[in-house]
Amino acid sequence: MNAEQCAALLREHDRILLVTHYNPDGDTVASASALCSALRRQGKTAYLYPNDQIGSRLRAYAGQFFAPEGFTPDYTVTVDVATEKMFARGFAGKVDLAIDHHPTNSHYAAAECIDDKRAACGEIVLKIIRALGGFVTKEEADMLYVALSTDCGCFQYANTDAHAFRTAAELLELGADNADINQVFFRQVSPARLKLEGMIYSAMRFYREGRIAVNLITQQMLRETGVTEEELDDIAGLVGRARGHRVGITIRENPDGTSKISARCGPDFDVSALCARFGGGGHKMAAGCNIQAPPEQACELLLQAIEELWA
Repeated sequence: MNAEQCAALLREHDRILLVTHYNPDGDTVASASALCSALRRQGKTAYLYPNDQIGSRLRAYAGQFFAPEGFTPDYTVTVDVATEKMFARGFAGKVDLAIDHHPTNSHYAAAECIDDKRAACGEIVLKIIRALGGFVTKEEADMLYVALSTDCGCFQYANTDAHAFRTAAELLELGADNADINQVFFRQVSPARLKLEGMIYSAMRFYREGRIAVNLITQQMLRETGVTEEELDDIAGLVGRARGHRVGITIRENPDGTSKISARCGPDFDVSALCARFGGGGHKMAAGCNIQAPPEQACELLLQAIEELWA
């Protein structure tokens, strides 16, 4: 369904729970927060599932909407969640509506509002909010600018298109404070993060004459630098700085020794197909998965799979 049909469907329901994804980023959290705000303005009882992985920067937007203990929804909506494997930690149950922009959405919801041509789910949510009430508050504009800018890497990633720029301009006209948001999310990092970046760059690996770049981030590196989980939300973008690479892979060791994979590429490869081999997915040029193996072994498995997919 389109945004107008989605808004009409939401008007039919109340006691709505909005669910974000595992290892939440700015798009899922800020989009869900903006939609929750708009639903409340329509007189709906609406809450966010209290995803305990949301860090302080995003919690500043989302915390006010967290569902109280004991809340039982009548209607459940996921925002920016591609598959059941990506549900927020601890969430279980049926999903009535999925709002998403991932082409690899696994169609787990009873109803769908999916537009895989949009750079961020926040672009879809903006249309839904417009259809719900006709106007967008300054606070909602801020949230949607966070959603869009973080998923576009401050408008540096390849998914940034003319529509994304038009949406950003619209949000600024609605009052979004891009200067403050850019400062918080893109301009400043902690000394611990700077130290970790130095370790990552110095240990970056290259294969196929530099056309494959790989970053490995171990738990030991995280302990040595003292970096927090929140400071890792855009760590996968660092590999993209390697000139001449075609595929960039970031392998981060989980606390249990398994590996979280973030993959990026140019238009002549498909990392969603790569990650799908390991139960993940995403977009053609940005995807992710988890591999039940330590980083070194995960690296070998990924390199083998890339060779098989290499055109």
